[in-house]
Amino acid sequence: MYTGKTVFSQVIEAIHSQQFTRCVERYGGDRKVRDFTCWDQFLCMTFAQLTFRESLRDIENCLSSRAGQLYHMGFRAASISRSTLADANESRDWRIYADLAQKLITKARRLYAAEELGVALKEMVYALDSTTIDLCLSLFQWAHFRTTKAAIKLHTLLDLRGPIPSFIEITDGKFHDSYILDSLLIEPGAFYVMDRGYMDFAGLHRLHRAQAYFVIRAKDNLNFIRHRSQPINRQEGLRSDHIGVFRGFYARKDYPDPLRRVRFYDVERERTLVFLSNHMDLAPEIICKLYKSRWQVELFFKWIKQHLRIKAFYGTSPNAVKTQIWTAICLYAMIAILKKELNLPQSLHSILQVLSVNAFEKVPLAQIFMSSTSKNILTEDCNQLMLWDL
Repeated sequence: MYTGKTVFSQVIEAIHSQQFTRCVERYGGDRKVRDFTCWDQFLCMTFAQLTFRESLRDIENCLSSRAGQLYHMGFRAASISRSTLADANESRDWRIYADLAQKLITKARRLYAAEELGVALKEMVYALDSTTIDLCLSLFQWAHFRTTKAAIKLHTLLDLRGPIPSFIEITDGKFHDSYILDSLLIEPGAFYVMDRGYMDFAGLHRLHRAQAYFVIRAKDNLNFIRHRSQPINRQEGLRSDHIGVFRGFYARKDYPDPLRRVRFYDVERERTLVFLSNHMDLAPEIICKLYKSRWQVELFFKWIKQHLRIKAFYGTSPNAVKTQIWTAICLYAMIAILKKELNLPQSLHSILQVLSVNAFEKVPLAQIFMSSTSKNILTEDCNQLMLWDL
């Protein structure tokens, strides 16, 4: 309920205080801390993400200019110092905010569980992919990638009903994508959609043994022995639907069971795509649509890179980098929760923009977005240009 709180503090209300306390106690985050607690650190980092602060000095100057409102925003510290925030980012365990993000993700996934998938499936569907974040080699020497460049990888398993990330792993740039299959907690009956970078026969067979299903794009040099063919509809772009096994010795050893190979011709790009799946009864058209839906994870990476601070970092240590990324994920989940709970028609980007310029205002959230929607409608009606003069 609104009781004169700032917009920023209303956004933070998505976090249950006891859940945050348990995350802090699990890793001893506030041990021997007198003034600047983990809660203050989290609020600073979330504020920086929400209002697009560029540096620690920028964060300090912005918050110091509103020192009289810090208490109303939820801060327990009387003042914010960039050196104190830098020390906290370096020393306090990033897993505190990773665990908090998982709590928020769980809440968001419940809210989006009834969203349309675009495919006639009741099972859970996940898209697995990674994105590379380039770093300066002289500052981030621990992030091994190439001889002249440093980088980290953000591996994400995206729930396509949302879309909300259900699993995130941060590694150095050299970490191969297929290795992340060993870190997944496999959900029986779920579908995992992947690009050909995850073509690891042993990892795919692990999914198969766990009674989960996969749809993956095959590499061009795949050796496959066809056992039988199934009927297809060529008008849908399908070219073949075969059941067989891998030909190579090591491939057959790592994945000995039969699987499907579906060929699809993309008319727009004039290319043939080959998909592999261990689901024998699914229509081949659905397999192709599932792979097409994988594009949502690419859109998720594009969104967080454009609208959150995960390409330029406030610290150079692994702990500081991971803390910043996980607080960004927390903010993404909070915005997604806010959109669903208030039933907002705006996109996540529009919601983020509105919140960023009203962080210090003491106005109910619903009122802000109602005003924003009505203004957009009036603008569209009044400034609509005519193509022809009547």
